[in-house]
Amino acid sequence: MKPIDVNWHIRGVLDNNRKILAKTITLIESSLPVHQESAREIVHRLLPDSGKSIRLGVTGVPGAGKSTFIESLGVMLTEKGRRVAVLAVDPSSTRSGGSILADKTRMEKLSSSEMAFIRPSPSGGTLGGVAMKTRETMIVCEAAGFDVLIVETVGVGQSETTVSSMTDFFLVLLISGGGDELQGIKKGVLELANAVAVNKADGSNRANAEKARKEYESALHLLRPASPDWSPPVMTCSAVEMTGIDDIWNTVLRHREKMISTGEFSEKRRMQSVEWMRSLVDCGLREWYYGNQGVKELLPELTREVEKGLMDPTAAAEKLLSFIKK
Repeated sequence: MKPIDVNWHIRGVLDNNRKILAKTITLIESSLPVHQESAREIVHRLLPDSGKSIRLGVTGVPGAGKSTFIESLGVMLTEKGRRVAVLAVDPSSTRSGGSILADKTRMEKLSSSEMAFIRPSPSGGTLGGVAMKTRETMIVCEAAGFDVLIVETVGVGQSETTVSSMTDFFLVLLISGGGDELQGIKKGVLELANAVAVNKADGSNRANAEKARKEYESALHLLRPASPDWSPPVMTCSAVEMTGIDDIWNTVLRHREKMISTGEFSEKRRMQSVEWMRSLVDCGLREWYYGNQGVKELLPELTREVEKGLMDPTAAAEKLLSFIKK
């Protein structure tokens, strides 16, 4: 295997060389031990050049138009002189492990801009709507000079909250439908939202979107906001007609100013580092456990016994966990 030139990757990222940036992210996402070792050094050395961007997380119900919204927001920001990196997480197939990775084709206009960089990544089965190496990828993109990072998650689900622990602003994108849509949203997601936007407020749907906005607004009043200093607004927008997008961005900026003035911004950034550490420990423990020779030998045997009903899952799990207690 060809040796990895860590300095080449670092210089390329700092020079905003798109090809090297993409190769560096691919290296970070690799599961090969030799690649992981180099990736850790790269991220460690790029850390001092990171942390200066606005980190925006976008989630929403299926069909809310997340990709179209992000492209409209990205185009507006690049026209304002902002450099935008979009980290779009696609769900991985539980059968093949593959993913669609179609966001780059859906965001055709934004991807053609020299001021934008779009990186679709498979979730790899990771919970929380983000890819396993999203945090590391964010560091690299910030070091490359992108001042706005947009993380598009796989959609509202049971564990669609991790993105809020790695971004400064968490936007939940909804569509008109009122109570029916609220039923499909986990309460914890809305409690973490810094703003809610009802998309597709255009044409004959404009009145429905406004009605939905009022219903969501009433529902949010029953929930505890993520910050005592910020009440999440509910807005309407149309990603297709590019209306309301500027208002949402101004809300992001107002939130940032408020959080900085109260000290919550720096506190959240510190907690993001702690969450990153914990996630790395969890990942490392999982790799260590399933790499244990005893577990490798015993797991197939116990799996067969549980499948055949010869052993109950509790007893099998106890045997497997005994390796940790040694």
